[in-house]
Amino acid sequence: MQDKIKAAPTVVYPESDGNPFAETEYHRDIMIDFIQMLKHYFRDVDDVHVSGNLLMYYEEGNPRKSVSPDVFVAFGVSKKKRRTYKIWEEGHAPNFVLEVASPSTYRHDLTRKKDLYASVLGVREYYIYDPYHEVDPYFHGYRLVGGVYEDIEFVDERLPSLVLDLELGENDGVFGLYDPNRSVWLQPLEEQVKQETEARQRADARAEQEAEARQRVESELAKALEALKRLEEKS
Repeated sequence: MQDKIKAAPTVVYPESDGNPFAETEYHRDIMIDFIQMLKHYFRDVDDVHVSGNLLMYYEEGNPRKSVSPDVFVAFGVSKKKRRTYKIWEEGHAPNFVLEVASPSTYRHDLTRKKDLYASVLGVREYYIYDPYHEVDPYFHGYRLVGGVYEDIEFVDERLPSLVLDLELGENDGVFGLYDPNRSVWLQPLEEQVKQETEARQRADARAEQEAEARQRVESELAKALEALKRLEEKS
């Protein structure tokens, strides 16, 4: 009797770790705003993947070796949608990571995650921000130098990111991204849509005013030509 053919065991990489998306609405909004702003900022750049709260596996065959950055950017990686991020398939880890911290996660973000991002994943820049300022310091960043994280120094009360060519900081108490090349703060998607809508409405209004002005000029010109014609007929 022939032996039954047994299927090879399949390693399952879960798509959820069972943890909530974010601790508070403020944490959630920062994560969403940063992901949307960075996606929009890199929208015309090929092979830049922006995501967050996505399970990232870093050891093939071992589903327990995972981490879920709040926000991350990976260069040299396609923009396609992913169910999970497997580093051995993508080719490398993210270049930029932001963790939106709280008193309950701060120590973990500052120790185990920091060590993981530096020594195992080689994340070039790592930022930690506490939106409620309940930990001290509530905002700091690290840049990988020789395999070791070094503190990033503040410039104009912002932390410059060499990876993104942007700066992270607070603007009127709101945590965001500053573009030093254009001297502007990036706007969340909702504000972008609002501004673009208002700009289109202003453009439409100008176009309508210009059309009305042309019609008035053409009407006045037609009247003048008609008057001139009548004068010529009388003479």
